[in-house]
Amino acid sequence: MISASDLRQGAVFKHEGILWETVQFHHIQRPRLAPLVRIKMRNIKQGTLNERTFSPSDKFDEVSIEERKLRFSYSQSDTFHFMDTTSYEQYEFSKEQLAGSEKYLKEESEIIMMIHEGDILGIKLPNKVELAVTDAPPGIKGDTAGNVTKPVTLESGAVVDVPLFINEGDVLRIDTRTGEYIERVKK
Repeated sequence: MISASDLRQGAVFKHEGILWETVQFHHIQRPRLAPLVRIKMRNIKQGTLNERTFSPSDKFDEVSIEERKLRFSYSQSDTFHFMDTTSYEQYEFSKEQLAGSEKYLKEESEIIMMIHEGDILGIKLPNKVELAVTDAPPGIKGDTAGNVTKPVTLESGAVVDVPLFINEGDVLRIDTRTGEYIERVKK
């Protein structure tokens, strides 16, 4: 058993019969009241996010997850093919199973496959990926008031809002957890 106050980002636990992964963790100390733990958690099977508040003494079942490194090989319509980097076994995931992760995949990308009690739960992307810009509209001249952004298309097909100075061919670092632009990668 693990208490709510011991959950940290990335911890996997079972609550109400469902496997959850901690995305964000906040310990809230309230004046003259008992502290609270606010957790943003992701349903591992469905990929949905949920935010809940618990007492620090609430207990959950601790879950052990086996992780295997996979390499993205190719996609064919809505099926994505991966290869285990140690055993060379092939795995297929549908677009629904990837739950939006496919937007950050390019050939030879390495990901983690999560397995619990013999069942494949899904994949986990690295926190940051580097993708090239394939389509970037020009920035509007003189439009520099405030934090101005424009949408660009990346080599994986994802559309991300970036600053105006980003051009086609630039390589960007993207946060896969939020889908946000982090920085332009120096060549």
